[in-house]
Parts: sequence; structure tokens; C-alpha cells
Amino acid sequence: MRLVADTNVVVSALLWRGTPYVLFKAAEEHELEFFTSRVLLDELDEVLARRKLAKAIRATGLPRAELFKDYQELAQIVTPAQTRRIVLADRDDDAVVACALAAHADLIVSGDRRLRDIKSYQGISIVAPADALKRIPQH
Repeated sequence: MRLVADTNVVVSALLWRGTPYVLFKAAEEHELEFFTSRVLLDELDEVLARRKLAKAIRATGLPRAELFKDYQELAQIVTPAQTRRIVLADRDDDAVVACALAAHADLIVSGDRRLRDIKSYQGISIVAPADALKRIPQH
């Protein structure tokens, strides 16, 4: 299964042990393939640098740069094509959808209700992490 994770899901997976973390572990076991783009990686780097996440990053026992590198190694980078506006409420979400289109993803996984409210775009389902986990065999 091919997935694109919204930045909020990636941050959650890297810093806490909830459902997004379980999805990442499934990718490490080769049940899933994650895809990202340079734009999404830049956004992740910016979010991880935010002061409000410093305590959670310290709690992982890993430096921020190593957390970022771990995700870079997990996800395959694609180059999305330019797309028209897709998510009117948040332009940043367009980058997630564009990445999913370029990756020929099966799912977009997001904690963002505005993005999930679209439900599907060009055959790519947009779901919460728990719903993504339900779609994986053996979960």
C-alpha cells in the first residue's frame, strides 16, 4: 500500500507512540510505502524546529536532525507536478495532494479534518491514521 502522510501525522509518529507510529512501524516491516516531496520535507523541518515541540523531541532521546533523517530514510521522495487549487481552506494541503498524485498513492493520511473532509481525490482516499491502520492486512 502506498501512502502520503500529512506533516501532522509525521510529527505525531516521530514524537509519540500512537497510531501514526504504528503506521510507520508497518512501513519498516515493508507492509507500507510512504512517499513525500521536498515541499513536505521542508514543512516537516520547519515544524520540528518549533519551540513548542522541543520538550517532546528531547523526550525521544534523539536530536531533531536525527528524527528528520529517520523520516527521510523511511519515505521515498517524489517530484509532484503543479496542480490547481485543491484544498481551498488551506493551500499547504495542496502539497500533500500533489505529492499523493505523483506517488500514485492509495491513501493520504491526515489529522487535518479540512483535508479529510474531501474524502477522496482522483481515486486517492483521504483518511485519519486509525482508518489507515484498519486498511492494512493484519491490523
